[in-house]
Amino acid sequence: NVHLTEFGGGSVQAGESLRLSCVVYGSTYGYNCFGWFRRTPGNEREGVAGLTKGDNDEYYADFVKGRFIISHDRSKNTIYLQMNRVKPEDSATYYCALQRQRAQCGNWALYNTWGQGTQVTVSA
Repeated sequence: NVHLTEFGGGSVQAGESLRLSCVVYGSTYGYNCFGWFRRTPGNEREGVAGLTKGDNDEYYADFVKGRFIISHDRSKNTIYLQMNRVKPEDSATYYCALQRQRAQCGNWALYNTWGQGTQVTVSA
């Protein structure tokens, strides 16, 4: 079984940068997509970024495009989300996720393996 644990959340000011990490415990064999999602209280979880394993095709939600970058370090079995020029509306609990269907890494509905989340708070 695979287990995901997120790190790096915290409080930052608008305009600053933050990097989230997601350590994957166990094998990613069979999983072809890495993703980051977020949720705010009272709202549905929404896709933020996706990455195709190996091919490194990247997918972003419009509200983070040009500011956030998803990456994967295979040697560390870690997925990253570099958050730049953050805004107060980026405040949320952030989750990393996996799914199996290659070429569908931008299809947020297919992600089905989740971490526990890490809180990010951005003050104005």
